[in-house]
Amino acid sequence: MQEQNVTGLDGWVDFLTKADLPVLKQTARDLAALHQDQNRLSARGVAQAIAVDPMMTVKLLRYLQQHKRRSQTSEVALVEQALIMLGVEAFFTKIPAQPTVQELLNGQMDALVHLLHRVHRAHRASEYAYDWAVRMSDLHYEEVRLAALLHDLAEILMWCFAPQEMMKIRAIQYQDKSLRSRVVQEQVLGFALADLQKSLVQKWDLPELLLTLMDDQNAQKPRVRNVTLAVNLARHSSNGWDDAALPDDYKDIGELLRIPAEQVMLIVGADAGILCDPDKPH
Repeated sequence: MQEQNVTGLDGWVDFLTKADLPVLKQTARDLAALHQDQNRLSARGVAQAIAVDPMMTVKLLRYLQQHKRRSQTSEVALVEQALIMLGVEAFFTKIPAQPTVQELLNGQMDALVHLLHRVHRAHRASEYAYDWAVRMSDLHYEEVRLAALLHDLAEILMWCFAPQEMMKIRAIQYQDKSLRSRVVQEQVLGFALADLQKSLVQKWDLPELLLTLMDDQNAQKPRVRNVTLAVNLARHSSNGWDDAALPDDYKDIGELLRIPAEQVMLIVGADAGILCDPDKPH
């Protein structure tokens, strides 16, 4: 893949709006298997295959918003709902699961590894948020899950389309861990990824509910707090279950769920994780 000759926040928003977003190879395989087996093919089954992939998820939501019918008065913030509205067969025809990130980043193994770790982190955040929403009897648990999955979408997309810049950001931060992410991103890209994220979700007209849940500035709302804490836990635990920020995470999650921090450690698997962290090589 050649580096994209795109500069500035507006340039990247325009580029990513027109870009054919890649998906995980496993997502493409799972969807192909479902499509070939008509007995298993359903909106729910397809939604479950999409659920682990933030890029395929937003690819579907973006298409639906770009092709919204005049008669559509309510927002669609659920993947299964979007599939029912579009039609499962139409989904396979109009939103093919290609290209794959493996094809896009062919020959750039380091960037691909970082991207896959980043996607795995987003999926873990979505599972935490879903579990906590259910524990809090939040009837909108699926929207909460989706917001956590897409919380750092801009970063994931930049790993796909600007891998060299993202590797440079990572190298600078590795050299000086005291530097704030925003400062380094602005130095390398000319803008912060959080600003790109906000611009993209507005440009793509994603559902207002998701915008609210993904905006950390609304952290006083329990559901947004859920998303933020899930993203934080996934990020910090990816550094190892001995990360210095985790005790504060357990305390904050405990306050959200109204349980002791020690119980939080049990429900997120921190005790087992200390012995065997899936994100670290053995």
